[in-house]
Amino acid sequence: MDLRLEPLENTLYTVDEVATVIKTNTNYVYSLIKAGHLQALKLGRLKVRKSEVERFLKEAQGYDYTDPYNIKELESEEGN
Repeated sequence: MDLRLEPLENTLYTVDEVATVIKTNTNYVYSLIKAGHLQALKLGRLKVRKSEVERFLKEAQGYDYTDPYNIKELESEEGN
């Protein structure tokens, strides 16, 4: 059997690992998945590709994802 390593962008993270990478908790990651902001696949438990986490972080730049169901553009702090 010829086992080849997949490219790093195809690395699969568990929900717990995604939470560690984006410095949040697992419940929030599940909310991001349920709201459709993070695409996941189920192989026993939910997994998220590394490339998907990177895509999310790029697209989330400049937005407030505190409530995954009500995304807002970040307000400038200059006015405060």
